[in-house]
Amino acid sequence: MIYLDSSVVLARILKENRRPSDAFWDGQMVSSRLLEYEVWRRVHARGIAASQGEFVQEILNRVAFVELTPTVLERAREPFPAGIRTLDALHLASADYLRRLRQPVRIATYDKRMLAAAKSLDIPAFEPD
Repeated sequence: MIYLDSSVVLARILKENRRPSDAFWDGQMVSSRLLEYEVWRRVHARGIAASQGEFVQEILNRVAFVELTPTVLERAREPFPAGIRTLDALHLASADYLRRLRQPVRIATYDKRMLAAAKSLDIPAFEPD
């Protein structure tokens, strides 16, 4: 199971030079519900919702979401082995929650801080390129 960080989804939507291949999106994707809000905020901020909204929703429809339940939020409040930002803590708490349910999770991200924090939690990386 591939845990998606918003950097990977936004790279696809914004057609950045470094982005996942088309085949990448055929895998089993999961993320925090937070991803949906992060992506839409960036899409609206760039003023591309009218032209790209259908494509954005198509990508988000491929993702299974972990809700921000009290269990996930409680984990996000706890310390992490590496210094991370608030939204990263919520993502990593969601990935850690899945792992505690014995789900095989690998994280796909272009964010170096997020990747380092995931590795410190022994969550393996998945190269989206």
